[in-house]
Amino acid sequence: MRASGILMPVFSLPSPYGIGTLGEKAYNFVDFLKKSGQSYWQILPLNPTNYGDSPYQSFSSAAGNPYFIDLDMLSREGLLLKEEYEEVDFGSDPFSIDYAKLYENRYPVLRKAFARFKKNDAFKDFCKAEGYWLNEYALFMALKDSFGGKAWYEWDDALKLREEASLKAVEENLSEEIDFHKFVQFKFFSQWQALKKYANENGIKIIGDMPIYVALDSADVWSNTKQFDLDENLTPNCVAGTPPDAFSEDGQLWGSPLYDWDYMEKEAKPYSWWCNRLKSAFSIYDVVRIDHFRGFEAYYAIKYGAKTAKDGVWKKGPDMKLFEALKKEFGEKLPIIAEDLGFLTPEVKKLLKDSGFPGMKVLQFAFDSREDSDYLPHNYPKNCIVYTGTHDNDTVIGWTKSAKADDVKMAEEYLNTKADAGFNWAFIRAAMMSVADTAIFMMPDFIGLGSEGRINTPSTLGDNWKWRIEEGCTNDWLAKIIYDMTCLYGRAPKKTKKEVGN
Repeated sequence: MRASGILMPVFSLPSPYGIGTLGEKAYNFVDFLKKSGQSYWQILPLNPTNYGDSPYQSFSSAAGNPYFIDLDMLSREGLLLKEEYEEVDFGSDPFSIDYAKLYENRYPVLRKAFARFKKNDAFKDFCKAEGYWLNEYALFMALKDSFGGKAWYEWDDALKLREEASLKAVEENLSEEIDFHKFVQFKFFSQWQALKKYANENGIKIIGDMPIYVALDSADVWSNTKQFDLDENLTPNCVAGTPPDAFSEDGQLWGSPLYDWDYMEKEAKPYSWWCNRLKSAFSIYDVVRIDHFRGFEAYYAIKYGAKTAKDGVWKKGPDMKLFEALKKEFGEKLPIIAEDLGFLTPEVKKLLKDSGFPGMKVLQFAFDSREDSDYLPHNYPKNCIVYTGTHDNDTVIGWTKSAKADDVKMAEEYLNTKADAGFNWAFIRAAMMSVADTAIFMMPDFIGLGSEGRINTPSTLGDNWKWRIEEGCTNDWLAKIIYDMTCLYGRAPKKTKKEVGN
């Protein structure tokens, strides 16, 4: 069934508290999506941000970001007084996020809420249901705080190596701190599930984003070292990245530890770690987009300590064996989108076909004046998701300023529109009218932003993941324009008899 949606990070929502939250503005955005005739809200990972502020590098692949907890909601519960957070400096720029101020000032406010919190049955039920990841995460964060933020592989050997007696002593000594981190997760997921329920009731499904790898300094690795390619000192043998290409002569050095796929396959329950990871994802999202899908067929391994990604080697991944195990666990039709961008070998294309997952087509990649492209709409299969751009791309307007002149000229001819005449809408229309089952649009493209609306520039640090939308941009006027176009190209949800009657 034809459908469409909008990619809008939670952190980009308006808020007086420095960053978008799961509060009123998130509910308002769901209302905007419904009025616009959309079926999906795609977001970026909800996990706590690690160094560099990237949601793709987190202390846990299952935990929620404490910054997203809505403080007004905590106030209405009686856990906070307004004066305890309304005058706190969370950052003064309504269009950008100041992560340093959030880190310094958010947690003291959350600790005040925790001090008033009384453990109840809902909290106990949450801790029991999520214990398979929550206990290790809370212990990990409590230890990290006690070590002044040091990475787990820099802790005392007894704790780094998880000696049972030492862990038991820590659990007793840091019990209050452990409970604080459990409380934070309880409040995050309570607010998130309420928001998701509201979205689903209004016909909006959530597309979540899952990085293929996890951060080295994470509860995932510390509590599951056998699942990763580490040496006897728990140091990675190799790390993840991508080889040099036209965009980066040194390649990309991500630094994430690689999986020990052989160990995972030979467990009593094959790929149990991945089953648990997908269990968490499927409980909070309706659809999961898995980043760097080609890494399941073959992955690029770079020697740990290398300064660039130039000298890596390709190694064989689990291929369909992983997805067969996941289908056995969760059912044959997994709600997964495969991020299959970049150069794809015949083996990767076969994996995508065998999995049955829809792949991605990014319209900005279509206009290479040197050759025909699979990203041109007339080459799409139906079983794909078309994007005007992704969080790693410039906006459409920004692209017209930075792309090669010949590529822009080709786009003008293909779309029959001049680059200085509503080019963002020409891109949106081309995606809308394509045969792709689903079309996803970047919110900055709907409001015609240039590069100031870009979310991330890969392989750079310091100015990413900060974009925030201006209050009032998601209004009824824009919703009507989007709705009419969505109806025109057959992507709007069918109205019920009750809705038609109104």
